[in-house]
Amino acid sequence: MTDSPSTWHQLAERVLDGHQLTPEEGLAILESDDACLPDLLAAAFRVRREHFGMDVQLYYLENARSGLCPEDCSYCSQSAVSDAPIDRYRLKSPEQLVAGAREAARNQARTYCIVASGRGPSDSDVNGVAEAVRQIKQDTGLHICCCLGLLTPDQAGQLKQAGVDRINHNLNTSRGFYDEICSTHSYQDRLDTLKACRDQGLELCCGLIVGMGETLRDVVSVCGELQELGVESIPVNFLNPIDGTPLENTDHLDPRFCLRVLVLFRLAHPTTEIRIAGGREVNLRSLQPLGLYAANSLFVSDYLTTAGQPASEDHRMIEDLGFRVVAHTATPPETVAG
Repeated sequence: MTDSPSTWHQLAERVLDGHQLTPEEGLAILESDDACLPDLLAAAFRVRREHFGMDVQLYYLENARSGLCPEDCSYCSQSAVSDAPIDRYRLKSPEQLVAGAREAARNQARTYCIVASGRGPSDSDVNGVAEAVRQIKQDTGLHICCCLGLLTPDQAGQLKQAGVDRINHNLNTSRGFYDEICSTHSYQDRLDTLKACRDQGLELCCGLIVGMGETLRDVVSVCGELQELGVESIPVNFLNPIDGTPLENTDHLDPRFCLRVLVLFRLAHPTTEIRIAGGREVNLRSLQPLGLYAANSLFVSDYLTTAGQPASEDHRMIEDLGFRVVAHTATPPETVAG
């Protein structure tokens, strides 16, 4: 593909007509010259605006259990191989999780994300989360996403019955690169959890982390895997190399490349919610606002063990762009299964 404005404009038009981005086209986006970036963003925005208008969805993360994880994911400050100085605590009570949901609503988030470290939850953990979810739905009506690790079909079904809307379980990287970042569970383990959740009628939130040493082809590969899975939401994380983790000295991302990644995912997934997730502040830096010309979703406030920019700055950024936050409707559903 040639790096010309018409090339990217034509690609956007083809995507809007139903074309599925090919691996070769994806690689061309990532390898494109910096001078093409405005044209790439314009192409991505053409697709984003068609399907999502000027709306921005806000997500709020609740770190429900921190640290104490037996897994060896090399990017994670909560893993068994991390010496990062983080808070470590067991699963928060249902009352604490409900309080976090009320804070999410105050920050105008539409979705409340309950995240717990560990390989996977015990049945007792699932019971506690389910109890909290039922109360949150009754009090706020927030859209709820849970990220609890590897799940059994029965656990996924219990969460669905309690009112959980969506499960987050990221692939993180390509199948070919996966063993370089984790050895205590497999890529297939992650796919099995996604299938179990889909079979129970849960929406899927599944994304990746860019910047862990993978190749451009790895990024394109996981993008294609997510096309096949047909997930509802894709969080695009950019590695924040945390001191004390095996990847603490991995720092080779620049903001222009990060924007090209967001363009890739928008053109490959035209109708899917694309979220600028962890690491956006430290990697996109002053170019953060431009990311929303491709993505239509953000995490607001802090991440799991790292701080984000204040929610007020996120709201100002969105307003300055002329975009609008999707209003949270505080009407609970008519019924929530017990």
